[in-house]
Amino acid sequence: MIEPSLALQTAINTRLSSTPAVTALVSADQIRTGSMRREQLPSVIMEGSQTEYLGYNSGRQYSARVWLDLHIWALDAGGDLAKAIGFALHGALLAPLVMVDCAIDFFEAKNVRWLRDPDPDFAHGVLNVEAVIRWSV
Repeated sequence: MIEPSLALQTAINTRLSSTPAVTALVSADQIRTGSMRREQLPSVIMEGSQTEYLGYNSGRQYSARVWLDLHIWALDAGGDLAKAIGFALHGALLAPLVMVDCAIDFFEAKNVRWLRDPDPDFAHGVLNVEAVIRWSV
């Protein structure tokens, strides 16, 4: 099993990259971790993870709560494209995620914040997700 936040990033990336409603708005290779450059927009950048280890469960299992931010970036002065991407991401994450070597006991795409960027050509939003992940030790 890989570290819980990386397992969650992998599952989310797989889901978003294979969802036509998302890839119609954002190229699958621009749904990733890392940085973004102006010529690579629109993009969804996964970062800002936080992991809280919750301890042992029955049956030699361990669990953790993970929070992850999905940053939505677009060259879009009005913000309509960025908001459409945010809505598509949320819709794609409504179905249960598939994970390898672990299971999700709880998952929620909680909220989207739309941030004002100093450059008015950029639209930026942050979709927050939360998950409780369980694995065998």
